Amino acid sequence: MSSEAAGTSSIRLSQELTIFHDVAKALTSSLNLDSILQTIMEKMAEYFRPDTWSLLMVDEEKDELYFAIAVGAAAEVLSKARLKVGEGIAGWVARHGQALIVPDVQNDPRFSSRLDDMTRLRTQSVICVPLRSKHRVLGVIQLVNANVEMSEQEIFFLQALCDYAAIAIENARAVEKIQELTITDDCTGLFNARHLHKTLEAEAYRSARFGYQFSVIFIDLDHFKAVNDTHGHLVGSRLLAEVGYLIKAQLRLIDFAFRYGGDEFVVLLPQTTKDQAVVVAKRLQDSLRMGLFCTEQGLNLAVRASMGLATFPHDAQTPHDIIRQADEMMYVVKNTTRDNIGVASRGVMET
Repeated sequence: MSSEAAGTSSIRLSQELTIFHDVAKALTSSLNLDSILQTIMEKMAEYFRPDTWSLLMVDEEKDELYFAIAVGAAAEVLSKARLKVGEGIAGWVARHGQALIVPDVQNDPRFSSRLDDMTRLRTQSVICVPLRSKHRVLGVIQLVNANVEMSEQEIFFLQALCDYAAIAIENARAVEKIQELTITDDCTGLFNARHLHKTLEAEAYRSARFGYQFSVIFIDLDHFKAVNDTHGHLVGSRLLAEVGYLIKAQLRLIDFAFRYGGDEFVVLLPQTTKDQAVVVAKRLQDSLRMGLFCTEQGLNLAVRASMGLATFPHDAQTPHDIIRQADEMMYVVKNTTRDNIGVASRGVMET
């Protein structure tokens, strides 16, 4: 090796060590996935100098790839694009879990020109490396029009950076799963009571600050104990899960549904007046009245509920009091007619 080549190799090795240090620092100092991946991708681009580069993540439900990060002239267009797993070179890498270095994409039958047609750019060469975790491919890092004449050391360096990215993704997903478990009810998949109190506090603060109203509906299933006594607790749990799904299906994306405990549920409706909340409560009541539950278990259970409704700030000015008001109105219904809606300051409705 000439002295010039040795010097170049030494510079590259020094650069690689610096990048490894920066990436490792990002991994150990932050749980913010976007920040970590951005660091990894920036360092990779700094080293390999592609025209464009991107991180495509696998959407396992749809069997597609989407652009989680895209940098370059076509970034905005690519941010809305999706590839089927198996489509194009990146799709092939996602399906097979093997890295590809393609010097001339026009001579590779796996290449798809669809993204070039969308972006009006011309891909000449591609480097695609999978982000693998155990036996799954989490995503693909793609470098377009980079120098494809890579030494074994550079290939090893590229794969190591991709392994770092995979670790970051897995760590972030593990943290997200733990967070979900702490705020989610196992039986219904709805939020739990602990998360209700935190959400109520935030909503009360936001509504007071901006002059919004919000409403709470407290729901208690009528004669639920009879279901457990007659059919057993497994059927009772299944019934709660189906009711939870029904409640959530009737709400907007900005609304919240909680399992409060036992057979009690709470619905939080941000930026919702009392009249608007009454409409939601009636819709929930009608859905329960029309529904049959646990049909897969060979049962056709009918379910009814007693509901109480209160609105901030007219009925209460604190998170604790708004829940208490809705709960009290629910008990008014429970102790009189059942299968009805009690509205704070208005009494029990005729439904």
